[in-house]
Amino acid sequence: MATVTAPAPRIALPGILRHRAVHKLLLLAVAAAILVPLANARWASGSWPSALTVDLTEPLTRTSDWIIDNRDSHPLFLYFFGYVSNAVVLSVRAVYLVLLAAGWAGVTAFAGLVAWRVAGVKLALGTGAAFLACGLLGMWVPTMQTLALMVVAVLASVLVGALLGLAAGLSDRMDRILRPILDTMQVLPAFAYLLPVVLVFGIGVPAAVLATVVYAAPPMARLTSLGLRGADKSVLEAVESLGSTARQRLLTARIPLARKELLLGLNQTIMMALSMAVIASVIGAGGLGDRVYQALASVDVGAALSAGIPIVLLAVVLDRVTGAAGDGTEGSDRAGWAYALLAAVAVAVAGRLLGRLDWPDAWTLNIAEPVNRAVGWMTDHLYSGVPVVGGTAEWAGHFTTWVLDPVRDGLQGLPWWSVLLIVAALAWLIGTWQTALTAVLAMAAIGVLGVWQPSLDTLSQVLAAVAVTLVLGFAIGIAAARSDRVERMLRPVLDVFQTMPQFVYLIPVVALFGVGRAPAVAAAVVYALPAVVRITAQGLRQVDQASLESARSLGATSGQQIRQVQLPLARPALLLAVNQGVVLVLAVVIIGGLVGGGALGYDVVFGLAQGDLATGLVAGAAIVCLGLMLDRVTQPTERRAKKGA
Repeated sequence: MATVTAPAPRIALPGILRHRAVHKLLLLAVAAAILVPLANARWASGSWPSALTVDLTEPLTRTSDWIIDNRDSHPLFLYFFGYVSNAVVLSVRAVYLVLLAAGWAGVTAFAGLVAWRVAGVKLALGTGAAFLACGLLGMWVPTMQTLALMVVAVLASVLVGALLGLAAGLSDRMDRILRPILDTMQVLPAFAYLLPVVLVFGIGVPAAVLATVVYAAPPMARLTSLGLRGADKSVLEAVESLGSTARQRLLTARIPLARKELLLGLNQTIMMALSMAVIASVIGAGGLGDRVYQALASVDVGAALSAGIPIVLLAVVLDRVTGAAGDGTEGSDRAGWAYALLAAVAVAVAGRLLGRLDWPDAWTLNIAEPVNRAVGWMTDHLYSGVPVVGGTAEWAGHFTTWVLDPVRDGLQGLPWWSVLLIVAALAWLIGTWQTALTAVLAMAAIGVLGVWQPSLDTLSQVLAAVAVTLVLGFAIGIAAARSDRVERMLRPVLDVFQTMPQFVYLIPVVALFGVGRAPAVAAAVVYALPAVVRITAQGLRQVDQASLESARSLGATSGQQIRQVQLPLARPALLLAVNQGVVLVLAVVIIGGLVGGGALGYDVVFGLAQGDLATGLVAGAAIVCLGLMLDRVTQPTERRAKKGA
């Protein structure tokens, strides 16, 4: 009789050792145990080894000199870039002349009638009031300059973005090729690529428009691709069964089905273009952005507010109108549009016949002086000497001493290899080994570029700003999710804050906190906070109500429901809030170089001001790498989730 041998008993591992995250950390620990002693023996210094840096100063300086020397004579500039520049100038000028010819009454009537046809009477009245407010503040001509620039930049951005999105939406190969390019364009702060554009096109409107296109086209491309790829398969199969060609399927099925995504892309492109139009004032865009920039240079809060309010009004109006177009709630009959257009033309002609094209000077309201008096009072009474709590200057000083300096010194004091290990661990825990490798290579590229120390300084500001943003954003988002009243009260405030361009935030923080790293962090917190609050509140509100009812039936308190049910179930939305907070904070921390933020932001501003391509471009490349690393460390990988499922 054959004997049966019993299998050897398995050794039961503790529960924690069976977790995938622990396996990843153990593998990293083994790799570190092998590589760290070798790195430490070869490069004993804690800072990035100079032997591993590449000096790009000489080749970039030669490139800059060649561009400057050949900009007026080389065929590439004469017959390509020159034609592009002339086309942009003529387009912007043509739109501007049309706006001036229509007069303030014609433009206001046209904007109000478009809003009426798209979204109804309420938004039409708000739109008309917004344009009238631009005139009352004495900013009608700068507003028309900005609007002309916006029209051309948005049309170009939509065209470029739609073509790229069409290619990515119809071809998997093009989607794979374009994805890293769009990632880089979206992570790269606007200030970082102003210098190359200025070198090619010079100071002025062409450089501003083309920089805006680079900044604003990615959302349109992404959402166009998303809409085309997400089209209902059954509808496409039905259309194909009728014998339609690929072109007919695209025009009659895919594009109509992607209407919402296309209009959302238009909305996001307009918002980003308006934000960039203000930043582009640094390179001669003119308009409202130039007024804000000049006020920033002289710390004239009243003048900045006079120009900033029209920017916010334009942003809110354009956001509401394009958002309503996406909903498609109002009538879209052609006769109604024809009547609206005729009414606008009639108002414009009447204004021209009456000689009322220009906004009357007697109808302007000067708010700069009272605002400056109010700011002066706040500075005198809040900047320093406030009993018990101190003043804003003291808060800025304490925040710099107790938070920013320790974080910066701690990061800069870490050995370079330990920073790479921390980045690898965080990216691998939340994503895959591919995302970890991308994050580590991006961080290593910063060292290779020779800007390791200033990059860690910028990283310290980003981390401090993100920490403050998340604490405030999660707290406010939870309150908004738990109370409809709080959500209704916050909505208009968040709308204004979210549509306000980045530049505008620097004015009040400089007036209250002076110059330095703390004001840059404060502006970044205010800029990123609305997005974090909205995403957090939306994520918590979308939690399965059955789970909440079960928790209540078991006697869970309100705090227990939040901690044990809502927050765990809303984890994807909270991680998205972290990711968006990091990206938005980085964008403003870089602009903080204008107000003493230092680090990479200062290098970009210095390179732009001095025409130093080497300094500005290297800092810009480091910003891209830093943004890419932060994006990978804070963004969960969908492929991993699907694979695990």
